[in-house]
Amino acid sequence: MKQMTELEELRHSCSHILATAVLRLFPETQLDIGPPTDTGFYYDIDLDKKLTAEDLEKIEAEMKKVIGENQKFERTEVSRAEATAMLEKFGQTRYKLGRLADIPEGEAISFYRNGEFLDLCAGSHVNYTKKVKAFKLLSVSGSYHRGNSDNKQLQRIYGTAFASKEEMEAHMNQVEEAKKRDHRKLGRELQLFHIDEKVGQGLILWTGKGSIIRQELQDFILAHLRKQGYQQVFTPHIGKLDLYRTSGHFPYYKESQFSPIIERESLEHLAHEGCSCAELSNKVDKGEVDGFLLKPMNCPMHISIFNSQPHSYRDLPVRLAEFGTVYRWEQSGELSGLTRVRGFTQDDAHIFCTEDQVKDEILGCLNLVKTVFKTLGMNSYRVRIGLRDPDSSKYTGEAALWDKAEAALREAAGSLDVPFSEEQGEAAFYGPKIDFVVKDVIGREWQLGTVQVDYNLPRRFELSYIGADNKPHVPVMIHRAPFGSLERFTGVLIEHFGGNFPTWLAPEQVRLIPMNDDLVAYANEIADKLKALDVRCFIDAQPDKLGAKIRRAETERVPHMLVLGKQEAEARQVSVRSRLHKGWEGTMSIEDFTTKISECIRTRQLPDTV
Repeated sequence: MKQMTELEELRHSCSHILATAVLRLFPETQLDIGPPTDTGFYYDIDLDKKLTAEDLEKIEAEMKKVIGENQKFERTEVSRAEATAMLEKFGQTRYKLGRLADIPEGEAISFYRNGEFLDLCAGSHVNYTKKVKAFKLLSVSGSYHRGNSDNKQLQRIYGTAFASKEEMEAHMNQVEEAKKRDHRKLGRELQLFHIDEKVGQGLILWTGKGSIIRQELQDFILAHLRKQGYQQVFTPHIGKLDLYRTSGHFPYYKESQFSPIIERESLEHLAHEGCSCAELSNKVDKGEVDGFLLKPMNCPMHISIFNSQPHSYRDLPVRLAEFGTVYRWEQSGELSGLTRVRGFTQDDAHIFCTEDQVKDEILGCLNLVKTVFKTLGMNSYRVRIGLRDPDSSKYTGEAALWDKAEAALREAAGSLDVPFSEEQGEAAFYGPKIDFVVKDVIGREWQLGTVQVDYNLPRRFELSYIGADNKPHVPVMIHRAPFGSLERFTGVLIEHFGGNFPTWLAPEQVRLIPMNDDLVAYANEIADKLKALDVRCFIDAQPDKLGAKIRRAETERVPHMLVLGKQEAEARQVSVRSRLHKGWEGTMSIEDFTTKISECIRTRQLPDTV
């Protein structure tokens, strides 16, 4: 069992204090589990009464009483029979007996007691409740028992705890800032994307403004791909089921994919035979029925392109890139704006190379990821190497090949001059990977870019090239995606910038504000010059006061405003207000402004907020 940190112990103890308080106020409650989390703790409870914000206040007050009693946390190890008897005596059998059954035979069974409260728990905890100096209950939401929607929905009470009040206050400020930056809220306000129940949950409708951001990101990465010798390819949204059986995505990730689409002739034949849904599913699993699959991954398609013609070692590396849309079946309760969706577009690429070329190709991928992060002001990140778990049956291929792939990633990660960690069991089923975990401007971490080394899929698909010895050899395959998914990456960017995009990404780059109707013609003249330079601009000709127009442009996060009065028109000038420099920049000629903004866009200048 992984050793808890001091903060995890504190938070775990808080979850027990929470359960103690809940049972005092609502003795009929049945408890499930209450672990610590990265940002706090929670406890899942079964209670007929739906908890309200007022109830959370009462529970929090009762928790403070428990802490004030300075109850001691005491650990007891018992036999399985004793554990069952203790749970029955304590009246907690509905879920706790199931959790008891999860504990493997021979493993220690322990309880922790504080005051009148007793819980089946492996630990660990602080010594006394008074060790908890700063905590707060945050919210309550629905949560299915064991995460299975077929089970009863419980109530999950969330809280947070820190070693000091100062740390908790800083965290709560970060939470409030995160609410302001929530990409779902800003996406709605700035009209960047839309999710419509009539279209389907988790399926994103990009608006005109959001599409500009997406296209700019694609153009940015495409320019770098051309320099690195990538070929852009396009593949269909659907493929034969057998393709994904060969790759291993079906059945490895069967539960996270949309159901197969059975060929019409096969479906009619099976229906005529009276085949039930369960029998049909079984036939699909056994490969007895032909069908198609909404594309869950792009790699098998790119493998098919590589395999469509013979290759010599002189041809390698072959680098194929695609903005490929893929589809995953996510539980409805897990969907969230742009960051957790059912259809998303990856900036995907696959490199087919010789073993001698692996190191340089990995470094090329890593440098591309670093370029992306630097350009967007994401300068704080760490690297995580996902390795296989030798005791798991999830991973395919020979151990020796896995060792080679893992060694190549370790060597590459060591050259990055950033901290990296290794996590066993986090590899893809076909190969180890490097993930980039980025810290945004308010300190939250996001897993974004990824690079994977794969010795296995080329063997599953019997890929080959002719080597210098005139014999066939199996290429190594590298998977890489600096953005990961354009949907998720854009969601992170919205929150990272708080909607205040750098000029090159902003859907509207310049707002022209004529002070009266007589100046609209002058505004149109300037707009024509800006549009000729591919600068995105809009004229606010509404009959509002200047202050209202400026506030509207600021609310809509437009980075540059040109205020046009009579004096500016007569002098062929513009009065510039820029978010980039947080205020008025003064008056300048039209030519000076167009030069200035063109350079700002060309260099992808960042706003001061990053």
